[in-house]
Amino acid sequence: MSAVNITNVAVLDNPAAFLKPFQFEISYECLVPLTDDLEWKLIYVGSAEDETYDQLLESVLVGPLNVGNYRFVLQADPPDPAKIREEDILGVTVLLLTCSYVGQEFIRVGYYVNNDYEDDQLREEPPSRVSIDRVQRNILADKPRVTKFPINFHPESSQNGDHSADPSSPEANVVQDNEPEQKPA
Repeated sequence: MSAVNITNVAVLDNPAAFLKPFQFEISYECLVPLTDDLEWKLIYVGSAEDETYDQLLESVLVGPLNVGNYRFVLQADPPDPAKIREEDILGVTVLLLTCSYVGQEFIRVGYYVNNDYEDDQLREEPPSRVSIDRVQRNILADKPRVTKFPINFHPESSQNGDHSADPSSPEANVVQDNEPEQKPA
């Protein structure tokens, strides 16, 4: 069980011009008090083939947290088009919203983003160079891909050798294989 559950992520101002800031209203619940901050990041994937084109758009710290429900708007500048290969600006890419606690990522929400010209004529006859001020982004907000990772929300208890204190610790989710090892004949 996680100590933090995202209850809703609303994509605001969507679709929007490529150069407008991103806005996400994030709602979550904290199930146990947390003494350290949560780190929320928004990452734009600039190329499917090369992660050096990925851009960290925003990173914010929130905390410490008591038990309860929380909501905030994460706003981030758009990606720098100069750091994206021209052939990767238009088309489909990915936007990642992640949350970490004490350096351990425990949730990743991925969204497909379609970047294209808003104007039909530009789509049919695109200019030789991308006209970024005419590009519109559309985040497929209704189909996010959510990945959860088990982490230890109370690492101080692990220092005492007590891994059972936190059921979300990675050690608590390991399943032992009791099958005898088979040796090749």
